[in-house]
Amino acid sequence: MIPHRLIATDLDGTLLRNDGKISERTRRALRGATDAGAEVVLVTARPPRYVDALIAAYGLAGTAVCSNGALVYDMTSRSVVSSRTLPVDSARRAAEALTEAVPGIGFAVETGHRVLFAPGYGHRLPEDVDAEFAVPSVDDLWRSEAPIVKLLAWSDAFDADTMLASAERAAGSVAQFTHSGGSGLLEISASGVTKAGTLSALCAERGIDTAEVVAFGDMPNDLSILTWAGAGYAVANAHASVLSAVSRHTASNEEDGVAVALEQLFSL
Repeated sequence: MIPHRLIATDLDGTLLRNDGKISERTRRALRGATDAGAEVVLVTARPPRYVDALIAAYGLAGTAVCSNGALVYDMTSRSVVSSRTLPVDSARRAAEALTEAVPGIGFAVETGHRVLFAPGYGHRLPEDVDAEFAVPSVDDLWRSEAPIVKLLAWSDAFDADTMLASAERAAGSVAQFTHSGGSGLLEISASGVTKAGTLSALCAERGIDTAEVVAFGDMPNDLSILTWAGAGYAVANAHASVLSAVSRHTASNEEDGVAVALEQLFSL
């Protein structure tokens, strides 16, 4: 009997090294765990288009939980199999509350395929250059026919921890707020949408108990899976709140912390 039937791992800052690559040691450990009978599920804040780049580079297959739990993505067929999007009214109310709470804040909408950004939103990613599209105003974000997978809020004057605390005070009942370490970046999903909520539903479908899951992460948006899983590991480079909340620690992402833990757990 294998020690864990499902491995749930975050990508940036956890499975991936700082250059965005998966090391050979980590790939070998993942192959060893899957050969032993475990399923690997990627659980990330990133949208499917980012996962597609990893599929192309490493031949990944299976399931990914994307956009902090809003999307379940089949990496084999490259298709979204389920989604829980943010209602437009909730997005608008969250944005209005944050505009009052965090002066100078800017907003963008992640649709799963594109990022629509309004004036004042300055968080731009080189890998998303072909997916980013400007709109004239914040109101234009709500007029798009595309579903809102995540509302993104950015400030160059406040850090993400401060923004998260302000958001939860101002609009905690309107939506789900978290962050994944982006400078001054807050990520907003529909109420109740978390990595753990979506992962637990996947496990229920597969008949996998919480105790049979091992999870890895580094940021506040990973806390839900790290505390839900039977064995949750924080990598050494994790956010201070994650390191203090999770008793199991492994090496940093640069030192292949996921591989280190898997080698021990699966006797690789």
